[in-house]
Amino acid sequence: MVRSVPPLLRLLAWVFVALSALFLIGPLIVVIGVSVSESRFIAFPPSGFSLRWYQAVLGSDTYLAAAWLSLRLAVLVTFSATLLGGAAAVAIHRRRLPASEAMATFFLSPLVLPTIIYALGMLMLWSALFGPVSLLTLWVAHTVIAAPYVVRTTLAVLADSDPFLEEAAATMGAGRLQRLWLVVLPQCVPGLAAGAFFAFNLSFDEAVVSLFLRRPGLTTLPVHIYNQLEFSPDPSVAAVSTIMIAITVALIVIIDRILGIQKVASS
Repeated sequence: MVRSVPPLLRLLAWVFVALSALFLIGPLIVVIGVSVSESRFIAFPPSGFSLRWYQAVLGSDTYLAAAWLSLRLAVLVTFSATLLGGAAAVAIHRRRLPASEAMATFFLSPLVLPTIIYALGMLMLWSALFGPVSLLTLWVAHTVIAAPYVVRTTLAVLADSDPFLEEAAATMGAGRLQRLWLVVLPQCVPGLAAGAFFAFNLSFDEAVVSLFLRRPGLTTLPVHIYNQLEFSPDPSVAAVSTIMIAITVALIVIIDRILGIQKVASS
């Protein structure tokens, strides 16, 4: 017989959940509130209501250039990380390569490496081998730290997949490429979608690596936000942060419409 939960314990659980939700959502509410403030300074609660800071952001060549660079970089990283991470996950799952366990550890190692150490090492290595940094440098650096998310989510999906489907396809005469395209990849779609989502957001929001690998004319949006906060903070940084939040929410809605958020989250 299951005992009923004591009222006091139930109350404490609700209080804990409410405080956790407030801790997570509170900063977002503050950022959104500051972004519509009429004040010239960052202050909460906002004084009045105005969209002037959104107009300032959308009319700023500096902000738009940084956002365009971040968007291009995030799309490139999403493509390369999904391709490399998905291929690595399939190879590791099939265990047809030597030292599969060691390869899995290697591909997931960027998750535990401190970002600032990786950024400094990448700067020194690239400068020694190739010279000045470029968009290619950022692309490679972001792909290295984004690919492990695709590997992890795809491996999680493949772990629950039916191993006999590919054997059945082979029995029916399907070749290797046909089995890969018609059997394996459809099973990987939720993991690849979740990994691509993480890769895009990680690249678009990455500041530490982009800070070390920047040069004049190669400043991403997060780095520009940090520069703005350091030298001339105003509510425009809250406005651009709110836009970034809206982009993330839009991506979640799109994934939910196409695949179903529960299916993707389970990966």
